[in-house]
Amino acid sequence: MPQETYVSRASRLLRDFDRSAARVQPALTIRHGVTQAAALLRAAREEYVALIPRIPYIGETNPFLVFLLPTSRYLAVYRAHLSEGRTVEEAGRTVYEMGAAEFAAMPGLVRRAIRYLWFFPWFEQRVQKRALESQKRTYPGGYVLTYVEGDGRSYDYGVDYTECASCKFLTAEGALELAPYVCSVDKIASETLGWGLVRTTTLAEGGDRCDFRFKRGGQTCIASSVMVWHQG
Repeated sequence: MPQETYVSRASRLLRDFDRSAARVQPALTIRHGVTQAAALLRAAREEYVALIPRIPYIGETNPFLVFLLPTSRYLAVYRAHLSEGRTVEEAGRTVYEMGAAEFAAMPGLVRRAIRYLWFFPWFEQRVQKRALESQKRTYPGGYVLTYVEGDGRSYDYGVDYTECASCKFLTAEGALELAPYVCSVDKIASETLGWGLVRTTTLAEGGDRCDFRFKRGGQTCIASSVMVWHQG
């Protein structure tokens, strides 16, 4: 059987890339100027075209694509930075700004709906189901996770990731050093969507798991070895 890929989605993936690039372009323009920012994003798009056939296949409707597909865009931008002689840290800043721009563009109604659903019993049941399904390892390049019951005090529920599709993809592409910057975007997600996320360790930084703990109305607290830039 031929290897399954997301090549059939290429047009849609490129549209998503173009939207993301347009949203981060103002920040890049401030740092690098109009001409260099535009050139960097053109190079990133070319990288993305080449990357699409190599995105790990984890199913057509897998909800975890909302994490994996942004990683594929970030990798293309990272490659473009390196091709211009820029550093991992510079690329990491752009990744963080891309994430910030994506969440800033999210309509308020959508934010509120996600904030509500994230702690709704039905959603937690879905998380438990997805965790059990992930342990079958149907897709070798996918995520494997365990649902964690809330402790009734410091968190409402949690998820431990023991295998990460993004880390696997970046490792296969020789770019695992980018992973901590990809993980840093979770800080923006938590603050935007009201996750109240506490995370003390990640696979990206050598841990044996990523320990997500969610608390309605809680403060976001994410341990990271990389710089997190202030978003004004």
